[in-house]
Amino acid sequence: MTRQIELEIGGMTCAACANRIEKKLNRLDGVTATVNYATEKARATVPAGLTAADLIAVVEKTGYTAAEPRAEQAPEAPAADPLRTRLIVSAVLTVPVVLLAMVPAWQFDYWQWLSLTLAAPVVVYGGWPFHRSAAVNLRHGAASMDTLVSLGTLAAFLWSLWALFLGDAGMPGMTHPFELRAGTDSDAIYLEAAAGVTTFLLAGRYAEARAKRRAGDALRSLLELGARSVALPDGREIPVEELRTGDLFLVRPGEKVATDGEVVDGASALDQSLITGESVPVEVTVGDPVTGGTVNAGGRLVVRATRVGADTQLAQMARLVEEAQDGKAAVQRLADRISGVFVPVVIALAAATLGFWLGSGRGTTAAFTAAVAVLIIACPCALGLATPTALLVGTGRGAQLGILIRGVEALESTRRVDTVLLDKTGTVTTGVMTVTEVVAEPGQDATRLLRLAGAVEAASEHPLGRAITRAAAEHGPLPPVTNFLATAGVGVRGTVEGTPVEVARAAGGAFPVEIVRAESGAVEGGRGPRGTAAVAAVSDGGGAAEAGRGAGSAAQTWVEVRADGTLLGRLALTDAVRPTSAAAIAHLRRLGLNPVLVTGDAAPVAERVAAEVGVTEVIAGVLPAGKVDVVKRLQAEGRSVAMVGDGVNDAAALAQADLGVAMGAGTDVAIEASDLTLMRDDLTAAVDAVRLARHTVQIIRGNLFWAFAYNVAALPLAASGLLNPMIAGAAMALSSIFVVGNSLRLRRFRPVA
Repeated sequence: MTRQIELEIGGMTCAACANRIEKKLNRLDGVTATVNYATEKARATVPAGLTAADLIAVVEKTGYTAAEPRAEQAPEAPAADPLRTRLIVSAVLTVPVVLLAMVPAWQFDYWQWLSLTLAAPVVVYGGWPFHRSAAVNLRHGAASMDTLVSLGTLAAFLWSLWALFLGDAGMPGMTHPFELRAGTDSDAIYLEAAAGVTTFLLAGRYAEARAKRRAGDALRSLLELGARSVALPDGREIPVEELRTGDLFLVRPGEKVATDGEVVDGASALDQSLITGESVPVEVTVGDPVTGGTVNAGGRLVVRATRVGADTQLAQMARLVEEAQDGKAAVQRLADRISGVFVPVVIALAAATLGFWLGSGRGTTAAFTAAVAVLIIACPCALGLATPTALLVGTGRGAQLGILIRGVEALESTRRVDTVLLDKTGTVTTGVMTVTEVVAEPGQDATRLLRLAGAVEAASEHPLGRAITRAAAEHGPLPPVTNFLATAGVGVRGTVEGTPVEVARAAGGAFPVEIVRAESGAVEGGRGPRGTAAVAAVSDGGGAAEAGRGAGSAAQTWVEVRADGTLLGRLALTDAVRPTSAAAIAHLRRLGLNPVLVTGDAAPVAERVAAEVGVTEVIAGVLPAGKVDVVKRLQAEGRSVAMVGDGVNDAAALAQADLGVAMGAGTDVAIEASDLTLMRDDLTAAVDAVRLARHTVQIIRGNLFWAFAYNVAALPLAASGLLNPMIAGAAMALSSIFVVGNSLRLRRFRPVA
């Protein structure tokens, strides 16, 4: 028996820190842990017997702090205010030091001593976070980015002290020019490098902290959408935390819906844009579900709570987003392995650079300058930020658009997928069936036919059954059904008023009536979406034997109704295509994906829908269990398959597919089996999901490329003596800022029109 434990980690300064903590945690028996540098969190799957305290102890022994997250609170961004103060002080003191070093004309007598006075607080106070972290790592026999920074700035500062107190650099009238390359003057001092590098790195870390806060804004705003208090029907107002499942609460115009529930009184329009990204308000009335966090734009509602706390859709959305941000791309895992050995390699390279320059006779100053530049330029910050920041922004932006991404593996899958299987009912179509014709056999009563069929189907949750019940309820109350039995792919039967009644596939239409529980589009209480009632065209004596065999039958689904073995007649039903489905499928084609319609409907019905939306490949007559076989067959043909569905009968296929995409109005089991969840009942959301996922992966790969390219290009320059340490520090800080800034481009992602 395993469980998940989440910890907030403190004291991490680079990817190497996260990598080291992760390794320590994974050495515990049965523990699988990931540590995210950007979110400063660790998530571990642990066996029974291990507690959060055990993990915290391991983290603290590694030299960092850890604590369990505070319950029901949005994640905090990295603190920037203390860092801001340290940066301002350092910058004010550093500017004159750099100006004096760069402009020889301003180097008055004893200018070097003024530089020392100004630079010392920068190196000690400004650089204290780097020195403290380096000392902690040293005690644990480890090294990190801070080790490189601390070594480099202290070496430059101590060299300057030696030159000032023991060399000739302290003499009055001493001047030296500022050089971009390594110096060769034995009296050179590097106070501007020590102070400048410290300030540049503080500036980079401050910009990184602000950018990480912006990157996490979407998740924080998602967690803050929920209502803080809720009004009860008796006039009291209580904190939303006190609300329990089954309680009734009020939603007045302009208020947020406190939690997930079902409308028991009233009618209104709900603004769901913050949850689903859909800008058009949705009409709700008695019997309709509502989602916590949506805003009541119209009338007064009385709602019964169905889910509270961590079980609400909003909480589940936030949890999915946060878990997705803990993932690592395959290329990032390679980067982590590299960063784990990168710091020791750089220290060795700096030592080799020092030895080479000394051995070549270029002088101690030039050798020292080149070695310090190597230490400073090689900090692997950008590598550690490449994936987490892009995931933070990408998954957060997805949440704003009603797209929930389970993890980085789902993002990577979108680049490989070439075939999209589209479930018809509830995905391409609205999933809300309507009885359009009732054709009775000669001598049979059409109203009785509809009444008996509606009574039996009242116990079913299939869209066809609900449509029949809804139509029958228009003609009066329905009698109860006993001995109800549903057979998947065949139909339903039961006893109504003492008469055995069967509703099953039409012999001519060859339609398998898939009776499954909680299928998308199920209509409660004999009402259609938002309370609209179905209307059936009822006709007597029309000859049901001929119904469904004409030209019109291909556009309709036919079911037969029998009472005590006698055929009473047939019912025709249709399912409207979503208005945006055709445009969405055209977009999928432009993304290089081949759409395939898969359905349990008969071929004529499926082909009619496919022609309407522009799909050329149709797989019809597929029973619920057969969808998995369809996915497997396509995979065996070498295709990489995405499955888009919404019902219980789609769950296995969603799990089998290379990429499972669940429509948000579908069942919980379908959503649980998917990689991407679309909170909008609109196929264009699937297009946006693929586009966003691919764009995020592209950003991650770009970040990692430039981070690697920066180190590959800069290290030889530094080792060759072509970089002043201060310039190296500025370049290193800018590389991290570039990676974060590149990730923030995802905030501008726009959905298809």
